[in-house]
Amino acid sequence: MMVEDVPGVGKTMLARAIAKSLGCEFSRIQFTPDLLPSDIIGVNIFNQKTRDFEFKPGPIHSQIILADEINRATPKTQSALLECMEERQVTVDGVTYKMLRPFLVIATQNPIEYEGTFPLPESQLDRFFIRVNLGYPDEEAEGEILIRQQLRHPIDDLKQVVTVEEILEMQKKTRGIFMEDSLREYVVKIVQQTRKNENLFLGASPRGSLALFRAAQARAVVEDRDFVIPDDIKSMAPYTLAHRMISKTDGLFSPGLEKLVEKILDDIPVPA
Repeated sequence: MMVEDVPGVGKTMLARAIAKSLGCEFSRIQFTPDLLPSDIIGVNIFNQKTRDFEFKPGPIHSQIILADEINRATPKTQSALLECMEERQVTVDGVTYKMLRPFLVIATQNPIEYEGTFPLPESQLDRFFIRVNLGYPDEEAEGEILIRQQLRHPIDDLKQVVTVEEILEMQKKTRGIFMEDSLREYVVKIVQQTRKNENLFLGASPRGSLALFRAAQARAVVEDRDFVIPDDIKSMAPYTLAHRMISKTDGLFSPGLEKLVEKILDDIPVPA
C-alpha cells in the first residue's frame, strides 16, 4: 500500500494507526539518501566466539512495515524491497529468509517534484497493491483535528481490533469470493485498454489485473457479500491501476491518471 501526498497531512499517522489496530509486529524504516540495502534486509556479521557468520535481520523482518518517505532513498536502496514485496522473502549471501505472515508494506512518499526525492522504479511501483492520496482536510475536519489533539493524540487510545489469526482467515475468505466469468472478462478489458490508450506510454501490467481482481473481492467482503458486482471493480480500479501507468506527457505520478482510468471505465460497457 502506498500513501502519497504533501508533508503534514497524516500519511505516517495513518500507517501507525493501521499497525496498531491490527496488533501485528510493527517496524518503521525512515528512508534517507544514505540508507543502504543492508540497513533494511539485514547483514551477516562474523561472530568471533563461534568463528562463524551470523545473520542479523533488518527491520524488514516484521509484519507491518512502515517505509516512511520511501522516495527519499536512492533507487539502489529501494530495490531492496522488490523481493520481499513480491515473493515474501529476502536473500542474503545466497540464503533465503521467509517473511512473517501477514506481511504488509505501507509506504509514504512526498510528491516527486519535492526537494531531495528520487523516482521509484516502475518495477517497485508495480508491486504496491494500491495507492491512495489523502489530500487536505476540509474546514470542519481540520477544526476537529485541533480539538481532538488539544490534550493528547487519539492514537494513544487506539486498541487492537483483530488478531493475526483473524487477519489470515479473512485473507483466505477473500480469495474464495465468487466472481462471474463476465466480470473477470470486464477486469481484463479494463487493463487491456490501459495498454492501448494513446495518452499512455505504459499501461497496467498483469499484476495490475490481479490486484484489481483481489481488490474487488475484498470490497465485496467489506460490503458483506460473497460475490463481486461491477461497482466493486469500478470503485477499486483507479486505486489499483493508476500508479502502474506512465503518462506520455507527465510521466509518473500524473495527477490525471486516476481520471484517465475513470474515463476508460466510462468507455467500456458494464456486464449486465
